[in-house]
Amino acid sequence: MATINSIEEQIEDIAKDWLKSLKIKYYTKTESINSEIEDALKRAPSKSGGDGNNYPDIKLLVTTKTNRVIPVMIEVKGKKSDLEKLNEEGQVFNQDKDGKPNYTNIQKYATNGAVHYSNAIINLTDCYNECIAIGITGWMENNEVKTKFKTYYLSDKTLGVAKIIDDYTDFSFLAQNNLDELIEKIDTIDLTDEEKEKQTTNLENLIEINLKNLNQEMQDVHSISEDYRVKLISGLIMAGLGVEKNGKCIVSPLLVSDLKGEAGAKTHDGVVILNKIESFLAEKNLPEQKRDMIKEVLGLVFIYSKLYETDEKNESKLKKVYKKVKDEILPFFNPKYHIDFTGRLFNVLNAWVKVPDGSQNDVVLTPRYVCEFMTKLCKVNENSYVWDYATGSAGFLISAMKEMIKKANTISDPDKRNAKILKIKAEQLMGIEKLPDIYMLAVLNMILMGDGSSNIIHKNSLTEFDGKYEMGEHNGEPFPADVFLLNPPYSADGKGFIFVEKALNKMNKGRAAVLIQENAGSGNGLPFTSNILKNNTLIASIHMPNDLFCGKSSVQTAIYVFDVGIPHDEKDNVKFIDFSEDGYSRQNRKKSSQNVNLRDTNNAVERYQEIVDIVLNRKKATHYFDDFVIDDTITLNGNDWTYSQHQKIDTVPTEKDFKKTVADYLSWKVSTILKEENHENFQ
Repeated sequence: MATINSIEEQIEDIAKDWLKSLKIKYYTKTESINSEIEDALKRAPSKSGGDGNNYPDIKLLVTTKTNRVIPVMIEVKGKKSDLEKLNEEGQVFNQDKDGKPNYTNIQKYATNGAVHYSNAIINLTDCYNECIAIGITGWMENNEVKTKFKTYYLSDKTLGVAKIIDDYTDFSFLAQNNLDELIEKIDTIDLTDEEKEKQTTNLENLIEINLKNLNQEMQDVHSISEDYRVKLISGLIMAGLGVEKNGKCIVSPLLVSDLKGEAGAKTHDGVVILNKIESFLAEKNLPEQKRDMIKEVLGLVFIYSKLYETDEKNESKLKKVYKKVKDEILPFFNPKYHIDFTGRLFNVLNAWVKVPDGSQNDVVLTPRYVCEFMTKLCKVNENSYVWDYATGSAGFLISAMKEMIKKANTISDPDKRNAKILKIKAEQLMGIEKLPDIYMLAVLNMILMGDGSSNIIHKNSLTEFDGKYEMGEHNGEPFPADVFLLNPPYSADGKGFIFVEKALNKMNKGRAAVLIQENAGSGNGLPFTSNILKNNTLIASIHMPNDLFCGKSSVQTAIYVFDVGIPHDEKDNVKFIDFSEDGYSRQNRKKSSQNVNLRDTNNAVERYQEIVDIVLNRKKATHYFDDFVIDDTITLNGNDWTYSQHQKIDTVPTEKDFKKTVADYLSWKVSTILKEENHENFQ
């Protein structure tokens, strides 16, 4: 077969001539479009995955009448086959199934390269949260040059997913007189719910990969103690975020160049970082007591650990780690993602280091999909008031907030919608956490979600919390909770049911869902389980998979769901559900990513939805659990809540059982005879 020569340079010249004819200013490979974009392209991995720079063939900026500035990255190839590579879902194939970049595709195909550059700009600049990626290829056909375009839009709104804009054949859509039409098109681009879920999973997977690599580097290269790592990364994230209000920068993000390696007691890298953290916290309107507690905890790392000391190149360990955080971690921080980032951070570090007190501290954070499942079981909506008495990293509150904002976004009036979302974040979520390190993670998590952590309280919810707001305009008033979500420490009294009784006693209505050691419902939760039934109705008992916390905890769990404020009647039916087969396959490979350790192998999403429909008495779309649901009553003793206690096992053999037994016997008998004959033949 004859070799097809590339005409890339010719196509690039044609593209530049088109832009000139439209009077569109452009920049070539070696020209700087501006310092921020060039810095982002330099910091991002190259098209081959190395540390080299990124050089788009053509770059430009389009500016609308309202001064909206959108970067455009153009990559050119010179063969008909090299326009783009898509995956099975029809998306630009720049990531493999394990979430790792596919640099082969990024190098070879025009569109894939343009999308790579665009993602670098969105992720690594502060000014640009959207970009247009254009791939162009050309080839000779019957002595005539042919060209083809692909034009995609990427933004925070699309979670970095490249979405096709239109089927363009030239650059006229970028001309000034056509920009209104272009903006109208890209502003209608959004992801479906399925695409959002898939991309959120992809982002979580990438976060996990980057965190694991960073944690390994902190351990192997920098010899940073496991006692410091969660605090170190949390503090560096706060320092690197900056604060913006009303479009104005109030606190600038920490720059790598700000860390100069000075030796002065008031000017070393640790002090520089801690000062930036203090400014960040002050602008987040945290109570002074919270700010002081966080500064005290972080001071152990940035001041007293001496990680600020420099090496022969005058670089501190703090600076080296921050370089990684800024390039590989901070790009994922966007409130629109609603990702329990710090929960993932803790779980990643926890997988590599020994947690203080081992199994006694019960710090096992609930997976996101379970948090969202329980949120749906409680019918959370935009008017819910949600609290958690053992908050951990705030995974439940983030899942609830995500659902509440989703409901609020259906409000048509933009002013009312925005006011409702602000109220949700400021007033309708509350969490209590006593462990200082975990409390700090929860505060950070809620700050990242745009909440300001107003109602994350550092107290023992059993002995110090009285159920009231502790700041804001409702300070001192009871929190009107109508949703309670909890995964308690199982070493607490009643396997953790002491937390449930305490919270439900402060609620008058609503719903509660508790993920807890299952045998708490068969007597180990007494006397709390019995007391709870005096004012609350058990409506569902869900037997969860026995490997739910694979590698982190081996206890068998269940979710118990309650209607709050309604005493349980012995005639009330309870739904007992065997959910041991939830569709996920789990393993615990420390160096593997989430999509390896947790795989949807049997319609997990549909199975979780079916359980929600069963508990909420809704019409089901699937029937996986028709034979695994029992409607039965319980006593008021609080010791007969588990699925196995209500499972009726029929011990009378059927004709089918008889036939199977005979068949098994005959199969065994034939196998034995054949083995004996084979043995005799070899004598």
